[in-house]
Amino acid sequence: MVPIEQAIALSVVMFVIGAVGALVRRNLLVVLMSLQLMLGAAGLAFVAFNRAWASDAAAGVLAGQLFVMAAVVVAAAQLALALALVVALVRKRSSLDIEDLDHLKW
Repeated sequence: MVPIEQAIALSVVMFVIGAVGALVRRNLLVVLMSLQLMLGAAGLAFVAFNRAWASDAAAGVLAGQLFVMAAVVVAAAQLALALALVVALVRKRSSLDIEDLDHLKW
C-alpha cells in the first residue's frame, strides 16, 4: 500500500507540471494535455484522501471514487469541445497557436 504522503506528493508534482504547461505553452494541443494532467492529479488526490480517511459507511467508502468519476465525465466533455475548437482552428488558420483563437469569432 502506498502511503498517502507519496500519493499526494505525486499529485502535487503532476498538478504543477500541468499548470506550468498550460500557462507557458502556446500550442493548443499541449495546453489541452496539460489540463488533462491537472484533472488526473486532482483525481489521484481524491482517491488518495478517500483511501486514507474513508469511514466504514457505504457512502463514505466510495465518495472519492465518485468525485473522480465526475471529474472524468467533465474531462470528456471538455475534451470534446476542445477538439472541436482545434479542428475549427486548423481549418481556418492552419495553425495550433492559441493566439489565433480570437479569430474564430469572425
